[in-house]
Amino acid sequence: MKKILSLLVIITLSAVLLVGCGGKEYEIALITDKGNIDDKSFNQGAWEGVVAFAEENDLTHQYYKPEEASDTGYLASIALAVEGGAKVIVTPGYLFEVPIYEAQTLYPDVKFILLDGAPHTADYSTFETKSNVASIFYAEEESGYLAGYAAVKDGMTDLGFMGGMAIPAVQAFGYGFLQGAEDAAAAMSLAAGDVTVTYHYTGNFDESAANKATASVMYQEGVEVIFAAGGSVGKSVMSAASEAEALVIGVDVDQRYDSPTVITSATKGLAASVIQVLNAIYFDNAWTTYAGTSTYFNATNDGVGLPTMVIGDENGDAFDRFTTFDKAAYDLVFAMLVDGDVDPVRSITVADANGNATAAELETGLGLTLVDVTVR
Repeated sequence: MKKILSLLVIITLSAVLLVGCGGKEYEIALITDKGNIDDKSFNQGAWEGVVAFAEENDLTHQYYKPEEASDTGYLASIALAVEGGAKVIVTPGYLFEVPIYEAQTLYPDVKFILLDGAPHTADYSTFETKSNVASIFYAEEESGYLAGYAAVKDGMTDLGFMGGMAIPAVQAFGYGFLQGAEDAAAAMSLAAGDVTVTYHYTGNFDESAANKATASVMYQEGVEVIFAAGGSVGKSVMSAASEAEALVIGVDVDQRYDSPTVITSATKGLAASVIQVLNAIYFDNAWTTYAGTSTYFNATNDGVGLPTMVIGDENGDAFDRFTTFDKAAYDLVFAMLVDGDVDPVRSITVADANGNATAAELETGLGLTLVDVTVR
């Protein structure tokens, strides 16, 4: 009976939402997670890739926002997109790992691009990426490394990190941030303890009074810049930074347009990766490169980086909010990642079941000798 009711819910949701789409068929679809396509983060970055590719190649495209942020809700929207004619469906974020595990079997003729995740069962007992799914990951540790390096090279020595939940992608951002700060401190011949980092996971990805209060306390304690790697947590940090006349490092996409407090952003090439995979499907006859496996986008293929241009201003300086760090300095450290001269650690051993590392685990696991870490 429960299975029948669940099926009826999906059919009902699909029917209601299909009416809202006016019955028009769309070739490429994107399903949003909890956010919207203007969230200045993951959904927006992925949608911009879909739009750019579809418009350049005259392909119909549409996004679908689930009625509820759950596996059932995501599957209902996927069903709606398939009914609407979608041949390719893009799903941004790890929340789609379980729904895509189911959808890849339900819709074998549809190609799925799963960003930041790999299909698995709800209990994590089975992982399987079928030949109609491209599992895409990003080297967040490299992007975080660039952010930490830039901050210290610019003269900042009291840093903060506010991640959302301690999931692998957020952990990698933070670990890279610490390693970048360490290497910059070494390049500047700083002494042990000259650079400090207050390290914190909020346990959520929300804009909230609590998260703003945490950021405010960090700024009051002397933190000059906070790397906000937690979706809408960044909005709380920006608000606190504005009041404290302090600075923020954004995440996922270029967030300089959201607040003058944002000096740079540790970005993922969300749009670039979506476009590359769509090209493989439609023009390069290279779908098999991505199908049935996980592919990492990194510095070598435009998968990560700091922003190097200002949208709408071809003469704009994307590094104008730094004091001394500039494009030339950025190019040098970015080249080290591309050439493999620097290879940041992505994961370390953490005893806590939820992934929250202690200061000792961070310092030992990442080989920190110059940077002092305080965890809260």
